[in-house]
Amino acid sequence: MKNSIPENDSFLKTCRGEPTAHTPIWLMRQAGRYMPEYMALRKTYPILEMMKSPELAAEVTLQPVKAFDIDAAIIFADILTLLEPMGLDLEFIPGRGPVFHNPIQDLADIKALKKVDPVNEIDFTLEAITLSRELLNNKIPLIGFSGAPFTLACYAVNGGGSKDFDNVRGWMFENPSRWAELMDRLTEAVIDYLLAQIDSGAQALQLFDSWAGCLSVKDYERFAAPWTSKIFEALSGKVPTIHFSANGGHLLEQVSEMPVDVLGLDWRVKPEQVLKRLGTNRVYQGNLDPARLLASDEAALEGAAEVLKALAPAKGHIFNLGHGVIKTTPPERVRKLVDAVHGM
Repeated sequence: MKNSIPENDSFLKTCRGEPTAHTPIWLMRQAGRYMPEYMALRKTYPILEMMKSPELAAEVTLQPVKAFDIDAAIIFADILTLLEPMGLDLEFIPGRGPVFHNPIQDLADIKALKKVDPVNEIDFTLEAITLSRELLNNKIPLIGFSGAPFTLACYAVNGGGSKDFDNVRGWMFENPSRWAELMDRLTEAVIDYLLAQIDSGAQALQLFDSWAGCLSVKDYERFAAPWTSKIFEALSGKVPTIHFSANGGHLLEQVSEMPVDVLGLDWRVKPEQVLKRLGTNRVYQGNLDPARLLASDEAALEGAAEVLKALAPAKGHIFNLGHGVIKTTPPERVRKLVDAVHGM
């Protein structure tokens, strides 16, 4: 079962640049707060408990699969749980989001970070992957994921979220060698974690570098890209890989030089310009503005048609939003979008 080809393998074929009968579609945050089924569970279980229960995580993973005719599932998890076994104390606070109560402050904190054993310390997500594969019953493929080292470092140093992580960037510029040691340790943890996800049944992997867009091209090349590239080198040839960074359109040339199979595009970039910059002999993912799903059926489907037309010349295109599904999105509109993409 683990290595078998799904009945609907359009997503995996497109990742490899192979032709398919329709454009595959899945959506970032396709399992989440816009779904009544998900909110029903949240009334009973805190989010961290849901992530750490393989049965609940698998149930949430399959909620959109049961509701929509999507071409891939993505495991229900969070990028920040990787930092817990390294020694950081994570809490999700309602109205505030993720908080680390012991953020990294100095070199001693970096050296105190523990090496992660994913099989024993993030076993809940790995078990959720295995269970989700069983429940999917080979219908569609399952995507695993991790945060990229730069984004993980942002949260670890800042102790939580930020608008643009000014303090973290200042900390980074202050001592590049200290930053490099932190990135080395995070990169090792991400590689081990993603390889363990493959062993557990993940059939593709997406690396979320959610905050890389706050860096200039020059600073990205120095302070983030070498470590991100190292991750894709370690995964090369194992399963298809995807890179996504919100607000990272100015970094696409740098990402395209890495051994990554699919380039994710956020909604801010114009696909036609991306094709001019990077060429058509690549596979792209994206990039409908999620806010179109808040407007009307017409706005959503018109935008989808524009995205499909713009990326049609590419070697391959996986339809997705340019970021996650917004929590106030009507589920019925998601269904109409998925069906429309399949029919266009």
